[in-house]
Amino acid sequence: MATLPDLVRTDVAELTAAVCDIESVSGQEGPLADAIETALAAHGHLEVLRDGDAVVARTRLGRDRRVVVAGHIDTVPVKHNLPTWRRTTADGTEELWGRGTVDMKGGVAVALHLAASLTAPRWDVTWVFYDHEEVQADLNGLGRLVRVHPDWVRGDLAILGEPTAGGVEGGCNGTLRAEIRTTGRTAHSARGWRGDNAVHRAGQVLARLTAYEARDVEVDGLVYREGLNAVAVRGGIAMNMIPDECVVTVNYRFAPSRSTAEAEAHVREVFDGFDVTVTDLAGGARPGLDDPLVAGFVAAVSAVTGGAPGPKYGWTDVARFAELGVPAVNFGPGDPMLAHADDERCPVGQIRGCAAALRAWLAGEDPEQGH
Repeated sequence: MATLPDLVRTDVAELTAAVCDIESVSGQEGPLADAIETALAAHGHLEVLRDGDAVVARTRLGRDRRVVVAGHIDTVPVKHNLPTWRRTTADGTEELWGRGTVDMKGGVAVALHLAASLTAPRWDVTWVFYDHEEVQADLNGLGRLVRVHPDWVRGDLAILGEPTAGGVEGGCNGTLRAEIRTTGRTAHSARGWRGDNAVHRAGQVLARLTAYEARDVEVDGLVYREGLNAVAVRGGIAMNMIPDECVVTVNYRFAPSRSTAEAEAHVREVFDGFDVTVTDLAGGARPGLDDPLVAGFVAAVSAVTGGAPGPKYGWTDVARFAELGVPAVNFGPGDPMLAHADDERCPVGQIRGCAAALRAWLAGEDPEQGH
């Protein structure tokens, strides 16, 4: 079986399959980080650095600008969808199926392939492969690098290899998770009238969510769709007891025009009268498409893919770069609507197309030549 070092400079689609087949659910990224470090250390034009399960490789060519290309190497849990396999659709499209093909090992493989094979880009490039993106924000590997090794992630523009179906998606929504708690009084369920059922009280929380009308918000020319949804409910002690507590966990996705403080205030307003505890909160990022370097990247990529820039509805680490004052966009293979899906799959041609487009922009090569 071919290994990552064997594949990094050959076919990017085969490399994607190999990266996906090294299982790396959040918290279990070590083997993949080891393989990435080994693969990149063999290339003398790169300085390779490591912190935990985050691997950074960068050129030191003395260029006047530096581009950061970043992607997370963890995935959500596997659900009978590894190892990867290929299928051909009725219209002849070849697809790679399996966990991570969309979110976001296709983008990781594109970065790995170009890091190894692009030895003289027109700008210096920092390639960042980091852990713990699919879990709470305080564990995020890129956030750790920003805190501990800020010089490793500095640049003039950042490109996140998140799935965008080969287009460019600007900025991202913010995300907030909160626990809405109701309380009551326990009793034997045979004498339920002696208790106060906290799960029943939670029906009022769900009713507010059902009635909630999410906004579409235009920010710098792109329209972001917000959402407020229940994502988990827990309550009850035993099957013969009235529950004295129920917790509804909600997730609020908010437009990047809203600050984290405004997002929290909004959630507390929606659930006024209830006990609200915010458990995770990360701000969004405005599109930043008016930055000259971003505009040049969008124009170059659009010339290859034909896609117009759109908004990123989910939260991505473009927000971390925005906090650092670094303009950032999302660009990678895979339909974001299939992220985390059991039938996660990505067109092979899209993986190769993204690699060609990014190479063309970084090195000025003709993407039609094929790489």
